[in-house]
Amino acid sequence: MNARPHRYVTAGDGQRLAVHTHGAPDRPTLLLVHGYPDNATVWKALVTDLATDHHVITYDVRGAGRSTAPDGRSGYLLDQLVDDLRTVVDAVSPDRPVHLVAHDWGSIQVWHAVTEPEHMHRFASFTSMSGPDLDHAGHWLRKAPDGVGNVLRQLLRSGYIGFFNTPWLPEAAWLSGVGGLALAGLERIGGGPRVPAERTPRDYLNGLELYRANMARRFLRPTERRTTVPVQVLAPTHDAFMVEQIQSNAGRWVEDLRFHRFRGGHWALRSAPAPVARRVRAFVEEIESGTPRPPRDLGTRRMRRYGGTFAGQVAVITGAGSGIGRCLAFELAERGARVIAVDIDGPAAQHTAELCAGLTPGACAQRVDVTDPTAMDEFAAWVHTTYGAPDLVVNNAGIGVAGPFLETPTEDLRRVVDINLWGVINGCRSFAPMMVESGGGGRIVNTASAASYLPSRIYGAYSATKAAVLALSRSLRGELAAQGITVTAVCPGLIDTGIISNARLSGMGKVDRAKKRLNRLYRLRGYTPEKAAERIADAIGHDPEIVPVTAEAHIGLALSRLSPAALRGYARMTLPGQGPRRPVPRQHL
Repeated sequence: MNARPHRYVTAGDGQRLAVHTHGAPDRPTLLLVHGYPDNATVWKALVTDLATDHHVITYDVRGAGRSTAPDGRSGYLLDQLVDDLRTVVDAVSPDRPVHLVAHDWGSIQVWHAVTEPEHMHRFASFTSMSGPDLDHAGHWLRKAPDGVGNVLRQLLRSGYIGFFNTPWLPEAAWLSGVGGLALAGLERIGGGPRVPAERTPRDYLNGLELYRANMARRFLRPTERRTTVPVQVLAPTHDAFMVEQIQSNAGRWVEDLRFHRFRGGHWALRSAPAPVARRVRAFVEEIESGTPRPPRDLGTRRMRRYGGTFAGQVAVITGAGSGIGRCLAFELAERGARVIAVDIDGPAAQHTAELCAGLTPGACAQRVDVTDPTAMDEFAAWVHTTYGAPDLVVNNAGIGVAGPFLETPTEDLRRVVDINLWGVINGCRSFAPMMVESGGGGRIVNTASAASYLPSRIYGAYSATKAAVLALSRSLRGELAAQGITVTAVCPGLIDTGIISNARLSGMGKVDRAKKRLNRLYRLRGYTPEKAAERIADAIGHDPEIVPVTAEAHIGLALSRLSPAALRGYARMTLPGQGPRRPVPRQHL
């Protein structure tokens, strides 16, 4: 790392800001802006990584580190902080836009800068960590688009703000050492920082004015603030001060947003610098390459409703050529995800990708046989090389098999196990390691079935594979929790996807008649794959262990826990049109 001594630039009101320069000046310029109660030294680990191939600039925000401090509270207003930022940008990169990376209060002030029309042209991109735009946050708190529960969780985590706005008490807490002990405990959430903080008393005390000067007026009177600057939001999974929904909410205001989760706490830039540096580097490279990304329509109903929960995320979906897989691909694309549609039917996967590309740029298709572990490994390697580790992997490919178990041909049994179970196993084994290595925060979703806990006389083989998927998902969820990867099993229920038309039926009389009866049952149920996809996408954002979709799936799950005997009795009943049970021919034994 080529580091040079700090120098000072003078802000418009005469404050002197200490600026630190690293790396090669001929490389893309990254300007890193720290939060509270830090100074520029908080970036040390990240600078060491990024300065190898970037021109990296850090500076001490007014009142922190080596920079001077204003006398009055008005010197800490956001407009003044933005003027400081612009002054530094003009000094270090007068001819080219800079890439901004900011944390905590640094993110808050940078958000204010990138949403000012007069400043946008000076910024090539913005990576935000653990700090929302205060106006965006004000709208989010007032309208609760992600539910009142998330608002209450955020208010609980933001309780310290009220304390910081009281006179004298915060100063007493910092000077007595009580505040430092509390902060040290909060820093250990999500993994304690490996790099010690280099803070001074003035960092703690001066920075209190940031809260006192800005918080109330922005939360109580939020304005509309939008930006055309490409933005990447990195959300630690164990942030002690922020719920991820208040950060993904930026999708309602940003034309080009990418939202990524990763394992870590609020100060992950010190405890887990590698995944942060990896995301920053990839984002900057994409922007510098000049690859155009058409702006999203921020006025659409779905953007207003869902914000950016999946914005810019890479979502791999197997079985995406039809049914729930295809509809889930559309749903995630509408919410901003870059979909990779996978299916054994290549043209069907391609059609899904083409339709997704009309919703969000970046969709593509691949023909892959999920039962082939080598093919899945090669596909996963291609995804990693092309996109990096995916944010979401949906192992959805599956087939139907129906009929008494003892009358089901061995060939059909092997086929349903290979696709329904081994397809999920191969997907997990191919993608989970790279998701862990990338820093965690990703999601794996496996499609099981309500049949996994609802015994049936005609779905024995199918139920067995789906029960195995459910058990695997639960076990894998516990195994990967420490790495920040969540695993969810989806149990749809009766969804009219057309799966029966392609299912293998045995021992149910004439196949055409049996399929007609079962298809009629699904149609009468009337639950569409589009509705199921919306329900699944809503649930994924909350990382549940199991997602029962239809009412019967919910009721069946409850009964499986409360009254298994009732389900066993139901399984012994003769289905309508099936006829009485017959002896099993000897050749099938």
